[in-house]
Amino acid sequence: MSKQYITEKFEEVFGQAPDVVSKSPGRINIIGEHTDYNDGFVLPAAIDKYSYVAIGHRNDDEIHLFSQLFNEKLSFKLSEIEALENSWANYILGVVYHIQKNGHQLKGFNMLIDGDVPLGAGVSSSASLESAVAVALDKIFNLGLSKWDMTKIAQTAEHTFAGVKCGIMDQFASVFSKENKVAKLDCRSLEFEYFPLELGDYTLLLLNTNVKHSLASSAYNERREACEKAVEIISKDFPDVKSLRDVNSLMLREYLYSDYPELYVKASYVHDENQRVEEVCKALEKGDLATAGLFLYASHEGLSEHYEVSCEELDFLVDEVRQYPEVLGARMMGGGFGGCTLNLVKKSFVPELIAKLKPAYEAKFNLELTPIEVVPSEGGHVL
Repeated sequence: MSKQYITEKFEEVFGQAPDVVSKSPGRINIIGEHTDYNDGFVLPAAIDKYSYVAIGHRNDDEIHLFSQLFNEKLSFKLSEIEALENSWANYILGVVYHIQKNGHQLKGFNMLIDGDVPLGAGVSSSASLESAVAVALDKIFNLGLSKWDMTKIAQTAEHTFAGVKCGIMDQFASVFSKENKVAKLDCRSLEFEYFPLELGDYTLLLLNTNVKHSLASSAYNERREACEKAVEIISKDFPDVKSLRDVNSLMLREYLYSDYPELYVKASYVHDENQRVEEVCKALEKGDLATAGLFLYASHEGLSEHYEVSCEELDFLVDEVRQYPEVLGARMMGGGFGGCTLNLVKKSFVPELIAKLKPAYEAKFNLELTPIEVVPSEGGHVL
């Protein structure tokens, strides 16, 4: 999608040229799954799939929104913004609402949105849209928002208008990412540092299962509760333990192993996954993709067997690719029970891998397998 394409669409809908066009990317997480709500570490990178926003001034206090995907136009008064029921507009309205709530003055505008971030694939299409909207509004109204301002406004919009209590990783990745780099984010302090993601002859391939099992939200809440319970038990003797980030393997063994075996398994997964983030960063600094790949497989094993958030379709895809030396590593990505696997694959082998996996997966599950090749890309910006 080009700036020219978005500009022409905007002119067709609103009869004027846009003043600003912005784009913001979806994201993948290389490793560090279910660590965010435990104050741990994550390792996201933006991908070359974007939400696009074109915006132009109006002479009144109304906002007129048009979604290319839904072919729908909606309008609102700036002073009367509230969440709608199940509407694509909530991702925009939430950002507008919270920018105003933070004391910034907005005036009327026309906005068109479009994009090529796959929906429902676990690559944060919603965060990319919120970020693109924040970038566009900041530019057209000279708001002077910092990257952290935009990240936090986008996250709050997701919490309040979309009703999803997400961590900060998705919006952070959409705003802060850099080309050919991953960002190791400390979810407690929000400090971060970049590491090289020089892939050479390799590429990142997402395989979308096109499935979302209904277990996802209830299991997510159960896992959070298990983690909190483990912390509660250990912190009685160690008041400095505020989250699983603060525990070590000795504490886990002493306090949970015998009396709370189920909590022990779940908490140990989180502890080990934080270590894996550190190890992958070291491997990437050395350009050692083979070692990084082994940690991806180890992460999947933990997510599937210990944290129990995988599903048959995800496990099938990871198990199948293990037989090919051209695949250095693979794991399920995201909350679990569906979505994508992330695969580190030799570029030249991608067509052959898809040709082998697609018919096998589709025959077994009667579902389409959608491959998405992605490139680590730049965070949200004005075009």
